Amino acid sequence: MRLQPVSAMTVALALSACAAPLDTYYRAGGEVSRLQADLLTCEVNALEDVPVAFAIRQWPVAGYVGSYHCGAGPFCVGGSWGGEIYSVDVNKDLRTRVTNQCMSEKGYAPISIPRCSDAVALNAPAGQTTVLPELTVSSCVIRNEDGTFQIVNAE
Repeated sequence: MRLQPVSAMTVALALSACAAPLDTYYRAGGEVSRLQADLLTCEVNALEDVPVAFAIRQWPVAGYVGSYHCGAGPFCVGGSWGGEIYSVDVNKDLRTRVTNQCMSEKGYAPISIPRCSDAVALNAPAGQTTVLPELTVSSCVIRNEDGTFQIVNAE
């Protein structure tokens, strides 16, 4: 078996995901499995109501370096940079708003729960949150390796 090299960017992204807060929807006393099902339903409905609409954009040419040479044909070669072409989903923000509205109608609010300090994470018993607890000013989240999370009160 041959292992593929891992870039520094991949490692940095993986580590930053561990340190990032948990951005989720929240309803005290709600089951995490119900939250996930409600979110999936809202996202699918939002995608049906506000489908992906890609538009092609181009960055402006940022500058010019070097010589500019035109040969015998209709093409010239120069040293400009920028002007890259990219695509953007022009409906993404609206789809997010539709998802937020749907989740709000189901009783959820978007929140961001900070990551627990290493000391809190080491002292907390292993586990995962299945029912969303009441939050306090000391609530924080531990992200588990399997993608689940545990909300604890770090008092």
